[in-house]
Amino acid sequence: METYFESGIGTEIKMPCQNQQLNNNDRQEHAAMSSTKQVRFASCGNSVLTESNRDAEVAETCENVFNSELQRQIGSQLKLLPLNDQIRELQTIIRDKSTSRGDFVFCADRLIRLVVEEGLNQLPYSECTVTTPTGHKYDGVKFEKGNCGVSIMRSGEAMEQGLRDCCRSIRIGKILIQSDEDTQKAKVYYAKFPPDISRRKVLLMYPILSTGNTVIEAVRVLTEHGLQPKHIILLSLFSTPHGAKSIIQEFPEITILTTEVHPVAPTHFGQRRWSP
Repeated sequence: METYFESGIGTEIKMPCQNQQLNNNDRQEHAAMSSTKQVRFASCGNSVLTESNRDAEVAETCENVFNSELQRQIGSQLKLLPLNDQIRELQTIIRDKSTSRGDFVFCADRLIRLVVEEGLNQLPYSECTVTTPTGHKYDGVKFEKGNCGVSIMRSGEAMEQGLRDCCRSIRIGKILIQSDEDTQKAKVYYAKFPPDISRRKVLLMYPILSTGNTVIEAVRVLTEHGLQPKHIILLSLFSTPHGAKSIIQEFPEITILTTEVHPVAPTHFGQRRWSP
């Protein structure tokens, strides 16, 4: 598929589809119109890959293999958002120590929204039929009732607005857990949930999974309130392999949704998100 637009001087310039490989002529035209570097294009036909595109594809393939092997080791309960350039850029900005606080908050909120939207896909729906303004019937779906969110304070509170932007009337509980710096043992200081939480599906929000101890303690508190681990969907932005593995080993039925599993987690998230 090819797209054309007017150049402003009476000639039409052919632009490649985003899924086409740029050939040499297109690449020269594209470079003349924009200084933005294309990260990668999908291979199409017999086009020759540039070195940068080849490196990008190799890196992407290696990462996909790593993620597949990681999911095989940890289990199908670990779910990763499909990686694309948009998500990779957001991850990069959040990890960059030179990022301003304004840019950090903006990009973190964008990434949170993507995770929340995917988390909602894990919740149960029911089929329904509605009538359109033109009088036609439309077969669609709607959320089943009985969902709620729980944020692990304080960094988990950063994800609350993203959830409310998608579900305006959803109820959100809170739990405060702090870990001892020496022993890493987690202790619960505060917990408040909807009274019928044992009958709900819960989106547990905690952006960074490092050791997993805080989340494990939070899930224990939820189970003490009668909630089954299979009804918990953990939403996070970044996780270490150890963190994800320790949580699923302790609670095999829980679902973990994250954008990246990496040995080095951006543990500075809470400080940068809430610092003035």
